[in-house]
Amino acid sequence: MNRSADVRATTRTVLKGGRVVDSRGEQLADVAIQHGVIVEVGARLTGDHVVDATGCVVAPGFVDLHAHLREPGKEEAETIETGSRAGAKGGYTALVAMPNTDPPQDSVAVIDFVREQGKRAGLVEVVPSGCITLGRKGEALAPMAELAAAGVRIFTDDGNGVQDELLMRRAMEYAKGLGVTLAQHCEVASLTKGAVMNECQCCTSLGLPGWPSLAEELMVFRDIELARLTGARVHFLHLSTARSVELVRAAKRDGLPVTAEVTPHHLSLDDTRLASFDTVFKVNPPLRSPSDIAALRAGVKDGTIDALATDHAPHPRRDKELSLDQAPPGMLGLETALGVALGVLDVDLVHLVRIMSIRPAQIAGIADRHGRDLEVGAPANMVVFDPNVTWQVSPDSLASKSRNTPYIGMTLRGRVRHTFFNGTATVLDGDAQR
Repeated sequence: MNRSADVRATTRTVLKGGRVVDSRGEQLADVAIQHGVIVEVGARLTGDHVVDATGCVVAPGFVDLHAHLREPGKEEAETIETGSRAGAKGGYTALVAMPNTDPPQDSVAVIDFVREQGKRAGLVEVVPSGCITLGRKGEALAPMAELAAAGVRIFTDDGNGVQDELLMRRAMEYAKGLGVTLAQHCEVASLTKGAVMNECQCCTSLGLPGWPSLAEELMVFRDIELARLTGARVHFLHLSTARSVELVRAAKRDGLPVTAEVTPHHLSLDDTRLASFDTVFKVNPPLRSPSDIAALRAGVKDGTIDALATDHAPHPRRDKELSLDQAPPGMLGLETALGVALGVLDVDLVHLVRIMSIRPAQIAGIADRHGRDLEVGAPANMVVFDPNVTWQVSPDSLASKSRNTPYIGMTLRGRVRHTFFNGTATVLDGDAQR
């Protein structure tokens, strides 16, 4: 039954019995929310509606820096509404929508459309990213000043790396002046033509064309040096190799304004999965070696990697049923990210909240309303999750319009119970309320 009328933003709602986790640490406390904000934090609070948080973590809502919502143009795979619902079920209150739509997000008209569709769904805040180049073609810069004036804070050609060094330098110079962030898909395209999987012994024995780590690392190195030259903020999308992690670590030691993300699948699945020739394991960048995975996990633990981002990439079944060389890369991620992270990362809950909420909100430029400490006056964008419960991923339970998740049949630990967006319950007891 839809119970959203019971837990409206105008109702004084108390989240009772949970462990509040934010940047300040942990405390046992009840949290009262009303009119979209937190109005009280303390013991034995009362309200018009009580939401049970016993045994659960109460934290700022998750923020995904990297979600493909497909609308406009590819609604068969996902819509902004269905992707937002999947996000809410995964504990997210904000999603940065990637610009590889049709038409792409390189004009104010498309940016406004995506933002308004998100508001219409009312499940999460949909934060449109803008293209770095017109049409994501890598030939001419998009109207960055105009898009920034329309509220765009992060620009990317995700799906493509900007190949032209001079064009990327100019983009960084503009970004520095505008105070926005460039998010780079690190791939030297000339090194990955026809590639299907990680370049390794496994790909040789399988007879599959290999994708070298160098294709990522060259662009990471180039853009670190361009950031050094220009002073622009650069965010590296979906890092996947050990050397990439070390390059970012060194750049941070030098004080450069660079940040980086990693996906749940690059932390949990290795390149041997492609031995099955199952296209659900085909992704860009490809799944890497166990040693790369270990380096990525270490990078998360020591703070080199700032954020866990899903790269949620839905595809219709017929596209993923194509041959391995023809099927598009990409996996779902929004509804399983928490369970994967809790299962593979050796970090405490404060650190987990930092990489899934606090740092992503800061990088996206929305830290005024997401990823904030749970204190009086803060917007009630919150997640309640049980870090210990186990569950098995079933396609029938997914809110996404697509089903291309690599985790079907796997048992994950940790699941969202409740999500609140602007004080309204979007998920209660694991069920979406809209």
